[in-house]
Amino acid sequence: MKNRALQLRLIVMNFLEFAVWGAYLTSMGRYLGTAGFGAHIGWFYSIQGIVSLFMPALMGIVADRWLPAQKALSLCHGLAGLFMASAGIYAITAGPEVAFVPLFSLYTVSVAFFMPTIALTNSVAFNALVKAGMDTVKDFPPIRVFGTIGFIATMWIVDIVGAMRTPAQFIISGGLSLILAVYALTLPNCEIKKVEGNVDLVEALGLKAFMLFKQKKMALFFVFSMLLGMCLQVTNGYANPFLGSFEYFSRWSHTFGVQHSGILISISQICEALCILAIPFFLKRLGIKKVMLIAMFAWVFRFGLLGAGNPGFPGVLLFVLSCVVYGFAFDFFNISGALYVDQETEPEQRSSAQGLFMVMTNGLGATIGTLAAQAIVNKTVPLIDKTNEGALGVIRNAQGHIDWSNISADHLAQIEEAATKMWIGWQEAWYIFAAFALVVAILFWVFFPKTPVKKDIEISH
Repeated sequence: MKNRALQLRLIVMNFLEFAVWGAYLTSMGRYLGTAGFGAHIGWFYSIQGIVSLFMPALMGIVADRWLPAQKALSLCHGLAGLFMASAGIYAITAGPEVAFVPLFSLYTVSVAFFMPTIALTNSVAFNALVKAGMDTVKDFPPIRVFGTIGFIATMWIVDIVGAMRTPAQFIISGGLSLILAVYALTLPNCEIKKVEGNVDLVEALGLKAFMLFKQKKMALFFVFSMLLGMCLQVTNGYANPFLGSFEYFSRWSHTFGVQHSGILISISQICEALCILAIPFFLKRLGIKKVMLIAMFAWVFRFGLLGAGNPGFPGVLLFVLSCVVYGFAFDFFNISGALYVDQETEPEQRSSAQGLFMVMTNGLGATIGTLAAQAIVNKTVPLIDKTNEGALGVIRNAQGHIDWSNISADHLAQIEEAATKMWIGWQEAWYIFAAFALVVAILFWVFFPKTPVKKDIEISH
C-alpha cells in the first residue's frame, strides 16, 4: 500500500511535468507562423537546446550538493510558470502588433528554468523508488507513461479550445507550471551529499560526471546521443506548421488533419505511452545498442512518412504511421538512455549525470539540429504567413478559416500554385532529415560496441 501511494505521487508529478510542455511544444509553431514569425520558429525551439547546454547540469549540481531535488524542481517551475504566463499575456495584449524580441525574451527565461525540470523529475523519481526498495527499470516506465498522458491531455485541450493559433497556449502552460511548483514541495525528500574534508574543485562543482567521457563506451554513447538529439525537436517545431500549410489547398483545407492537427499529432504521444510500457521487455532481451538502433531507424521512417503523406485519404494514413513510429523513435532513445545513465553512474553523480545526458541531447544535439532544420526549411519551403498571405487573395472568416466561397477562380489558382510549391519544399526538407537519421543509425550500428545484454545495462537491482 505504501508503494502504491508513492507511485501515485510520482504519477501526478510526471503528469503535470509533461502537461506543462504539451500545452505549447507541438502547437507553438502553428501560432508563430500565423503571427508572422514563420522564418524564426527554429529559434524558439533551439533556445531550449541552448539553455540545456548549462541549465540542467547546473541545477543537477545544485540538487546533488546544496538544494534537495524536489525543492530545486519547485523553484524552477515557479520561475518557468511566471515567465511563460507573462509571455502569453504580453502576446494577447499586443495582438497583431506582437514583437519578436519581448515575446522571445520572456519565453527564453521560462524555458531556461523549465528544461532542468525534466532531469530533476527523473532524479526525484529514481531516488524515491530506490529508497522504497523498488526496481527503477521495472517500476519507473509505468509511472513515466503518465507524463505522456499529461502531454496528450494538454495537446487536446489546446486544440479543442482553438488555442493552437493563439498565445493562450502559453498561459495554460504557465498556470500548470505554477501548480507543479507548489506540488513539488510535497514530494519525498531527496538527500543531498554532505561533503567532508578536502575536496578537489572538480568534485566540489559536481563536474565529476564529465569524467564519464574517459570511458570509451560512455563517450560514444554521449556522442551518439547528441547526434540523435538533433532529431528531437524537428517535428515538434515543424509538423504542425507543415500540416497547417495544407489549408491553402481547397480540397484539403477542411480535413481533420488540417483543422485538428494537434489531435492528429497526439497519436505520436499515444504510441509513445504504449512504447514506454514495452521498454523493460526490449531492454532485457535486446540491450541498449539494439534498442537505440530501433529508435534511430524509427526516426528515418518518422521523417520519410511525413514527406510522403497528405491530409486526404489514403495519404493521411502515412501521417498516422509516422505518428506510430514516433513512439519508438522518442521513447526508445530518451527513456532507455536515462535508465542507462542511471545504471552506469554512482548515486552521488546521478543528478549531474542526468543533467549531462540532457546537455548532449536537448542541449547540443537539439540546438544544432533545430537551427539546421530552420536553415533547410527556409531554403526549401516558400512559407506563407500573415506578411504575404494577403497577396494571394486569402480571405478568412470569423473562425480564422479560409473562406473559399469569396475567392475568385484566378486567385484560387494562384493560391493552389503557391501551396504546391510549399508542399514540394516541405517534402524535400523531410527527406533531408530522414537521410541524416539514416546515416547516424548506420554509424551507430558500426561503431558502438556490441556487448552482452547483462553487461550492456543492469536490469535489476
